Formats: sequence, C-alpha cells, structure tokens
Amino acid sequence: MDAATLSELRKPRAYPAVSVLMPTHRTAPGNRQDPIRLRNLLAEARRRLHEDARVPADTADEVVRGLERAVEDADPRHAEDALVLFAAPGGEHHTFAIGQPVDERVIVDTGFATRDLVAAHSRVRRYWLLSLSDQGSRLWDGQGAELAEHTADGFPVEPAPAAEEGSGRHSPRGGQNGDERHRRMMREVSAALDHVLARDRRPLIVAGVTRHQAFFDEAAGPHTAVAGRVDGSYEGASAGTLAEAARPALAAYEDLREVGVLAELEAARSIQRYGGGLCEVARLVEEGRGEHLVVERGYYAPAVRTRGELVPVEGMPGVLHGADVVDDAVDDVIETALEYGGDVTFVADGFLVDHERIALVTRF
Repeated sequence: MDAATLSELRKPRAYPAVSVLMPTHRTAPGNRQDPIRLRNLLAEARRRLHEDARVPADTADEVVRGLERAVEDADPRHAEDALVLFAAPGGEHHTFAIGQPVDERVIVDTGFATRDLVAAHSRVRRYWLLSLSDQGSRLWDGQGAELAEHTADGFPVEPAPAAEEGSGRHSPRGGQNGDERHRRMMREVSAALDHVLARDRRPLIVAGVTRHQAFFDEAAGPHTAVAGRVDGSYEGASAGTLAEAARPALAAYEDLREVGVLAELEAARSIQRYGGGLCEVARLVEEGRGEHLVVERGYYAPAVRTRGELVPVEGMPGVLHGADVVDDAVDDVIETALEYGGDVTFVADGFLVDHERIALVTRF
C-alpha cells in the first residue's frame, strides 16, 4: 500500500460504500475466534444494508457479495493486527491486513473509512534509503524494521561502461573521466528518484561515501530534501546491515519531527492560523483551509450533522445509525483535509492534551 493507493481509496463512492474493520490475531489461540467475529460483522453489515431504506435490495446484495469476495482475498496465513474490508456498488472490493489495532466496527457511508489505513501508513516508519556506490545506486523501501530493494522506476541505476567515457587512461574510480561517469549516473539517479517521490513521498536517507553523496547532492539540487545520511561504503551490503546503519539517522529525524509538530502548532496559534478541537477543526477543514492536520492515533468521534455543523454524540447510542450520523467524524476530517491537499500527521495518544486531541494549522 502506497500513497497513490490511499489517494484512490479516499475518493467518494456511490452510497452505500461499506467498511468492515476488525482486530485480528497473528497466532493461536486468539486467531481461532477471528472467523466467528468476522462472520458476525458481515451479518451486521448485511442487516444494516437491507434495513436502509435508501439502498435497493439488489444493490445491498451486490455490496454484500463484494464483502464476501474481499474475505476470500484475505490470507489467514499472513494475518497481522487488523483486517480492513471495503466494498461498494459496481463490484468494487478491497482487502488489507494492517499492522496496528483498530476498533471493531462497520461503517456505511459515501466513501471508505480509510483513516486506519492512513494511520497504519503513517504509524509505520516508512522511508526510502538510497545506497550509492561505484558499482551502482540502489533504492530500498523501508517499512518499520523491514527493508526491501525497490527494483522498479529505473532502479537499480548502473554506471555507464567505462569504454563509453573515451579511451583515456583514467580509472573509472577516479580522475576526470571517473568523476564525470559518476555525475552522469547521479543525474539518472536523481531523475528516477524524482519519479518515485512524486508518487510516494517519504523521508529520504542517503548512504554512501562522501564523494558519492556530494555528486548526488550536486545532481539532485535543493528541491530534494534529505532526512538523514549514513556515511561509508555499503556496496553489496545486505538489507539488514543497511537498516541497522540507517536507524540512528531515522531516530534523529523522528525526534526532530515530533518537536517540530508542537512548535508549529504554537507558532500557528500565535498568528491566528490555528484551530483546535473537533468542531472547530472540522469547520476549517471543510472550508479548504487545512494546511497541516495533527491527530492523536486513538481519537474516534461519532457525530451528527446539525445545520451543517458536526456535533459529537458521545453517550447517545440511540442516534448512532440515523440518516444524519457520521460514524467517525475524525475520519471525515482527515479525508477532507487530504482531499484539499493538506498534510496529516498522527501522534501518540495524549500528545495533544492541550489541543483537544486534534489540531490544525490553517492556510489563512
């Protein structure tokens, strides 16, 4: 799952778009109850669809079949911490196993409840690691503790054969011909990397000796932000070796990011470009003013929409499935912020205690 997939899933769907979210267990004995709980959730989705006067019976049946196909696509041998199923009219269905817990729920709306996918995407430390060497440049896809080589979009990038540089006696590892050869390779690397980052922007860690990093910086220019560097030669290094070498640079980047979030919110408050609390943030986001939304990971809030405004319905279970109810208003706020091109950052629960669990830096 990458940023492009999330963007597609966030687009509005025809009603009813159904999302089924369920915590799962990776091992026995807990996983023995997962199929039973999943059947119960599918039964709830089926009941809600058939009891909804806005949904024709054939549409309800079609969406239920989509959910059933999504279940068939799930691989119980590779269970993670949660299972997310989506289905919508037209035969659309999706299945995701994610590595973070979710609240068990069924949501019927005009779009998929992607907040947990976005949270999983953000919570897992995701980064690109670019390894530079005389023999070529390799790009690695980092997700948490896992590192896998990215062998698409032009990677790995190999240097041109030395014969193409002329018949001089300069070594490909030094001298003018060698330097120009590496500069040419770094221009190819920069172009390929731009294509990757345009689709899935993440922090970039660059590993290599000082000379190679200098050539890369020269080719990439100031528009390519480097989150951290790993000095030294890692030619032929394994994924585990590279991941371990990158760990200090990533930890330093994360520390700075968390400090930066709080500083950014306080600065925004001082110049009246700030919103805090669900109702205020929802209004500002719906006006297209959201530049950077910051949300605690565990914050969910069902609400009703009254005269165009969201009103939380905590403690009012009797109205949770009415026509004007939003199952998770926080998810709606996140979706809207992303649709308007805003950034979203998830932080630990309790991190925004002074901001009512959700805060926004506005564009104006």
